[in-house]
Amino acid sequence: MESIAIASDHGGYHLKKILTTFLQELGYQVEDLGTASEESVDYPVFALALAEQVANGKFLWGILICTTGIGMSIAANKVPGIRAALCHDPYSARLSRLHNHANVLCLGGQVIGPELAKVIVREWLQTGFDSGRHQRRVNIIRSIEEKYCGWKTS
Repeated sequence: MESIAIASDHGGYHLKKILTTFLQELGYQVEDLGTASEESVDYPVFALALAEQVANGKFLWGILICTTGIGMSIAANKVPGIRAALCHDPYSARLSRLHNHANVLCLGGQVIGPELAKVIVREWLQTGFDSGRHQRRVNIIRSIEEKYCGWKTS
């Protein structure tokens, strides 16, 4: 059984609970990295916790949810090796995996509804990376990380 990490702040808590159940129904083992309520928290803390575990290989994929998805995507993308994609539709989700080899999906809990979120998550998880010319571009991203972060990514 594949495992996937999921985390949210207070603005994404409700959608996170729905998607956790959905992912389990799809057969994934889901590790919830917080938050545990709708009480106000700082989203970068949860983005970092998830991004570090994806970057170090504990999880192949992660899903982050905040009010708009913007804050989570900004914070997660600070971690070398993370390619977090903010998606509000299935087409963006598909291309984020196909072209960008995204390993973290970011969603806006107050931007999209639960049914659309399920479609986006399913599309994202079912789409593989189309290497070829896209691998060259991902390699350029890695070289940027090496230059500015001083950290080699795999």
